[in-house]
Amino acid sequence: MNYFFIVKLKRIKRVGLLVFLALFTALFLWIESESDFSVFSTKDNPAALSKGDPNDSSIALTFNISWGSEMVEPTLEKLKAHDVKATFFIIGEWAEHHPDLLEKIEADGHEVGMMGYRYKSYLQQDIEEVRKDLAKASEIFTVLGYPDLSLLRTPSGHLNEEVLELAENQGYDVIQWNINPRDWENPGTDKIIDHVMTNTDNGDIILLNASDSVKQTPDALETILPGLKEKGFSFVTISEIITRAKALNKEVD
Repeated sequence: MNYFFIVKLKRIKRVGLLVFLALFTALFLWIESESDFSVFSTKDNPAALSKGDPNDSSIALTFNISWGSEMVEPTLEKLKAHDVKATFFIIGEWAEHHPDLLEKIEADGHEVGMMGYRYKSYLQQDIEEVRKDLAKASEIFTVLGYPDLSLLRTPSGHLNEEVLELAENQGYDVIQWNINPRDWENPGTDKIIDHVMTNTDNGDIILLNASDSVKQTPDALETILPGLKEKGFSFVTISEIITRAKALNKEVD
C-alpha cells in the first residue's frame, strides 16, 4: 500500500512539473510576441505595424477622424501649444466634406494617412469591395492634393491576411496601435490620462480620436503631452517610426 502512494506521488510531481514547464513556455512566448516591435511583412507573411523600436524613446501619437467637425480644431490647438506633431488617419468621405480642416491639419505640420473612403469594417466586405473602397479613397485624396498617401489604417483596425496582402500590393503600410484608452467612449478625462501615462513605453503607437464622438480628449492632451515629454519620450510621426524600425530590422538581418 505504501508503494502505491509513493508511485502516485511521483506521478503527481511529474505531471505538475510538466504543467509548470508548459505554462512557463507559454508565458515566455507571449512575452516575446508582445515585445516584438516592427511587424513588417515578409514575402509570405503580410503584417501591420503596431509598435516601433522598444529601445527607442520615440513614440507616435495618432488620431482617427471619421465624422464631425467640432473636435479637430481643439485637438490641433493642444498639439500646437505643446509643439507636438501627430499622424491623422482620415476617411476619404470626411476629407471630401471637410477639405478646409484637412488643410489645417497639414498646415500645422502633421502627417496624413487614410482609413479608406467609408468607415465600414473591411471584414464585413468582400475583398473586391475593399479594393473599390481603397480606390475611391485614393481618388478623393488625389483630387484634394494628396496623391501619395502610403499610410493606411483600416476602419476599426479590422483586417485579415487577405486585406493586408491587398493593401501591401497597392503600396500601403498598414498601421495599427498598441495603446488605446478608448477615448471615444468618454470614460472620463482622468481615465484617459491614466491609461496613456501608465501604459506608454518606448516605440509605442497611441490611438486617440478627433471625431465629434470624443468630448474629453483635448482636455486629456493638456496633461498627456507635457507628461510624456517629462517621462523622456519624444513624439514623432508614423513615417519616422517606420524609418527607425526598418533601419533596426536591417541591422538585425
